Amino acid sequence: MYLKLDKDKFISHIVDNEQIMNMRRVLDKIQIVLNSHRIQSTDFLDPYERKLAKSILNRFPEIDYYEIGGLDEGERKVILIHPDYYQLDEGDIPIDSLMIYDYVGEFSHRDFLGSILNLGINREKIGDILIHENYAQVVVKEEICNFIMFSLERVGKEKVKVKQIPLKALKQGNIEYKDIYITVPSLRLDALMSGGLNLSRDDSQKLIKSNKVKVNWEPIDKVAKEISEGDVISTRGYGRFVVNSIEGISRKGRIRIIIRLLK
Repeated sequence: MYLKLDKDKFISHIVDNEQIMNMRRVLDKIQIVLNSHRIQSTDFLDPYERKLAKSILNRFPEIDYYEIGGLDEGERKVILIHPDYYQLDEGDIPIDSLMIYDYVGEFSHRDFLGSILNLGINREKIGDILIHENYAQVVVKEEICNFIMFSLERVGKEKVKVKQIPLKALKQGNIEYKDIYITVPSLRLDALMSGGLNLSRDDSQKLIKSNKVKVNWEPIDKVAKEISEGDVISTRGYGRFVVNSIEGISRKGRIRIIIRLLK
């Protein structure tokens, strides 16, 4: 008997319109697993997208799932969805890893990502990009691994070489950042953005209300949202920073904070 899911029912709790289609795709995968008993995998999802996906997956006792992104601490991961009785093995892993090397210049995450996307590849097929001193490692969906390996010839204007490497060869990349000490009147999102990005309170509020700000990868349009230590705030066109530590209250009653501006 073919089971057809009422998708609207399972996504009724999701208010982020941009994620409705993503979660419908997850439900498509669930439906295949339930009906055909075949393993399915998503494309790469950020932590917020995985949180939404798991809010749906956890409603199906007949299935199980596993997250993998190359490194346990990875930011972007795929979700393998399978019948609850099935035991996954290495052959089921739908991701591969590549090394980009033999270049002289210094390239940023944006440089590597842009060069890969210029090959016509969708962002959802690319996982974490780990930058090291003289090479970079990239996690990708297995179906595009060979295409990148044979098609990526340049990053920026410089020629590069690409080879496949085992997932176990991946290691945490170098993360460039700058620590900035700020004081703010409150832990509201608009106050943190003003202090961290050197913007006026009015400009910060306009960016938030224009849906250009995410907190922990979740779109936020409320200027008064309370921010906590460890939160990641990203603003389109400005990059992102982490609320690294809250240091206490100054003599003037302002909150002392160290933010970590990611380069």
